[in-house]
Amino acid sequence: MDELVESTNNNQLPNKQKFARTLYTLGRISYWIHLVLGVISGLTLLLVVFSRNATNSGTGIGIFIAMFSFLALCFGVYWAWRYSRLAKKLQRVDPETQPSRIEIIQVLRIGLLASFGGLMLALIATEISLVSLVANAIARPQGLAVFEREHIITVADLLLVLAQVNILGAHFFGSANCLGLLSWILRAEI
Repeated sequence: MDELVESTNNNQLPNKQKFARTLYTLGRISYWIHLVLGVISGLTLLLVVFSRNATNSGTGIGIFIAMFSFLALCFGVYWAWRYSRLAKKLQRVDPETQPSRIEIIQVLRIGLLASFGGLMLALIATEISLVSLVANAIARPQGLAVFEREHIITVADLLLVLAQVNILGAHFFGSANCLGLLSWILRAEI
């Protein structure tokens, strides 16, 4: 009987340790992707906000929504860092101090909700900005010099779209990371 209990414990340990190593690795990768894309997006958004003359309301709304998506990205940076801390707790020898499966699932669900929320906001902001740019391009007479400010597409408009696409990418990676880990923990017994 003792051999059966020991065998069961030995079978569960590598699974838990493998999950902890994967959670740590993916948490670190996610942290750095979120951080790099967040810094690039944040600097680009700051450049756009401080260099922009509000001539087009659609772009202004896009900037406003992009700021909330950027805040969700900042939360994603912290949450990805938290995954690696959670993985270290999971690798502890004492099972009493290890986080429970329910705790891990809850942390991953919060990360998934934050990533999906940020992804939705970034998608809406990008759509608004792109529709606004396309409308300006269509409204501008082709082949004629344009002297009306509202019909000029500026570099700031394009940088805004670049920042929004970077934020989209970070949230997409965060969502994929959370979905993969959730799928694994819900399928497996750890």
